[in-house]
Amino acid sequence: MKRLIYSPEHEAFRETVKTFLAKEVLPHYEQWEKDGIVSREVWLAAGRQGLLGLAVPEEYGGGGEPDFRYSAVLAEEFTRAGVAGLAIGLHNDIIGPYLTSLATEEQKRRWLPGFCSGELITAIAMTEPGAGSDLQGIRTTAEDRGDHWVLNGSKTFISNGIISDLVVVVAKTTPEGGAHGLSLLVVERGMEGFERGRNLDKIGQKSQDTAELFFNDVRVPKENLLGELNGAFVHLMTNLAQERMAIAIAAIAGAEYLVELTTTYVKEREAFGRPLARLQHVRFEIAEMATECAVTRAYLDRCITDHADGTLDAVNASMAKWWATELQKRTADRCLQLHGGYGYMNEYPVARAFTDGRIQTIYGGTTEIMKEIIGRSLLG
Repeated sequence: MKRLIYSPEHEAFRETVKTFLAKEVLPHYEQWEKDGIVSREVWLAAGRQGLLGLAVPEEYGGGGEPDFRYSAVLAEEFTRAGVAGLAIGLHNDIIGPYLTSLATEEQKRRWLPGFCSGELITAIAMTEPGAGSDLQGIRTTAEDRGDHWVLNGSKTFISNGIISDLVVVVAKTTPEGGAHGLSLLVVERGMEGFERGRNLDKIGQKSQDTAELFFNDVRVPKENLLGELNGAFVHLMTNLAQERMAIAIAAIAGAEYLVELTTTYVKEREAFGRPLARLQHVRFEIAEMATECAVTRAYLDRCITDHADGTLDAVNASMAKWWATELQKRTADRCLQLHGGYGYMNEYPVARAFTDGRIQTIYGGTTEIMKEIIGRSLLG
């Protein structure tokens, strides 16, 4: 079915993204996968191309375009190219809104120009070794010392953890406040006591540096409090719908691309003297996956439109996230199976899609957490 959510301007932007990927990313990606991290140069190239800070006002160096559909185009093309390691979506769609909506004027002028140029790469540090989706379990503390905070604790599974220059840290500023005693503090590269642990060895997304972070008596200036004191819970909840939408968009794009690849493969690959596509079982598999993708795409496009209009609620974002990511996981498994032994080889895109996409049902809130959110909304 023809998609109706994009204008000619969105499609022109899509061509810009494709050109950027072909020139600045794909020639280097295999090396980044081996290195376990992308180059800083590609971030600067993304900034020059206008791919960073799409929604940041022009006065701070951004694109000045709040239409979320541009971010959706970016997510779709990055997914189709198989370059999950370059976490521009995290930078733009997850961390960007915290800076544009919560930062003071002084903070915006200090951070946003570098955010948009690629000179300041960002991360958000929420997850801890003993607390995943449970904000009440956060143990990282920030003690008020008058003109600064003293930050102590550790975080894990932090995307952009090695390469980042600005890290938005969720810390407990009022010990007795539980989830409502948390604040957001911005820790900058080079602050004394801020240490990065190992670049974690993941099964997929090898070039996306994911790290442990340690904070040992880090002096964080009061000027680096982002948003309201003890307001982190509300701030985090406000931005979760967009984070989950970004993940869902990548998931359906990934599933669709896998079906395209596999459809081509089964037409060319022969078994028992004829193409795999001549086997009824294979045709049924392709038919089922294509139908599931088409139905999911219709729902996701509606969610994209609603989010661009500012009307998407947390429940529909949660529905989109769990459904699309589980579809991606299921599709990757089925497509790999149809590739046979070749599907297990890293030189085939389906193999990398299988391992890169497995995290999708986990980060941004697990499938189980999404179902809990939806269930509570229906059952109280």
